[in-house]
Amino acid sequence: MSLYESNYLRLKLLVPELERLDGCFHSRVAGDCDLFVEILERSRFTVTLLLTYRFESETGNVANPDMVVRAYLDGELAESMSLGDSRKRAGSSLFNSSRGGELGARWKRNVILNKWLEYLRDQGHLILER
Repeated sequence: MSLYESNYLRLKLLVPELERLDGCFHSRVAGDCDLFVEILERSRFTVTLLLTYRFESETGNVANPDMVVRAYLDGELAESMSLGDSRKRAGSSLFNSSRGGELGARWKRNVILNKWLEYLRDQGHLILER
């Protein structure tokens, strides 16, 4: 649970008004890709959001790493629900392996989230209400 607590603290540094925000936002800092944040779902105790970079490519716009994150406001926890195309294909996971299964995949996604949130903050990204 300490990883999920750390994710929440880092997410709150990136999105200080997480409890209030609704809609789509983006952060632009020199020397890094534009960060896009979209609130996907909100309930009394949770906020589900999409964090992604969007790139222009020859085949069109690409969203990567395209991570869905759920924040548990009452418990002050945040977890990565999916990474990449895994949220689009039910039952699949980017990290499926014979060892570790779903628990291992969840752990890896959340370590990535933790490190990415730290990186975003170090780069100066900040999501505030418009």
